[in-house]
Amino acid sequence: MRIVVCVKEVLDPDAVNNYAIAGRLEIGEDGKSLTQSAIPRLMNGFDEQAIEAALRLRDAGADFTLTVVSAGPDPDKLLKHAAALGADELVSIKVDPAELDYHAIATILARQIESSGGADLVLCGRQASDDDQGVVPALIGERLGMAVVPIAKAVSLEGSTLRVIRVTPDGDETVEAVCPAVVTVTNELGDPRYPTAAAKVKARRKKPDVVSPADLGLSEADLAPKVVMTRQYVPEIKGNCEILTGETPAALADQLIDKLRADSIL
Repeated sequence: MRIVVCVKEVLDPDAVNNYAIAGRLEIGEDGKSLTQSAIPRLMNGFDEQAIEAALRLRDAGADFTLTVVSAGPDPDKLLKHAAALGADELVSIKVDPAELDYHAIATILARQIESSGGADLVLCGRQASDDDQGVVPALIGERLGMAVVPIAKAVSLEGSTLRVIRVTPDGDETVEAVCPAVVTVTNELGDPRYPTAAAKVKARRKKPDVVSPADLGLSEADLAPKVVMTRQYVPEIKGNCEILTGETPAALADQLIDKLRADSIL
């Protein structure tokens, strides 16, 4: 059995939020990219939980080869992290995300999975923390002809039958699907494990297989973007604060209720 996990490198969302709160988040002259070079890059949190879902299947006794694939400018660092966690195979596809949309990324990932022998199960994070699109896994499933099961908090295998507990606005639901399938994993899965120091040292010697879109038989026309970002900006947030005054708490409460009713909140 073969399980493939697709991972993405993103800017540290906590650092991005801190810059935004401090009013220091700036967009470059191209109007599409951030200028801050000090923000660290790391593995998308949901993708790390997708690796954790695979490792829990292994803990439960499933026998499979775990392959972690990443497409980006320099994904080797996060792939070594995946190796330290327990990945058996690493695939690095070096591309410039700025020149590709999510259709192209899904095409690249699907072609890599297909050309390397396919997969019984593809695990992805529910979305990436930088663009929050969450559509690449569904597009991978479409290109590979696999069932897609989104927003999973738990994944288990019984032979070739996949059982998934999904998070929905109306509560959790349990669904079954026959492999091969694509499953997106959400943070309700729980905290991912940390690699041991020994595993980190061992992972340094593990080199990923490096491939290019051309190696996968993909042309520029195959990767031509269908969606192009024209502008990215940091919105201005303005707040207004009105101080209510009164001689007694009851008088203040009456004023507050009148204000809320005037604003149609009550």
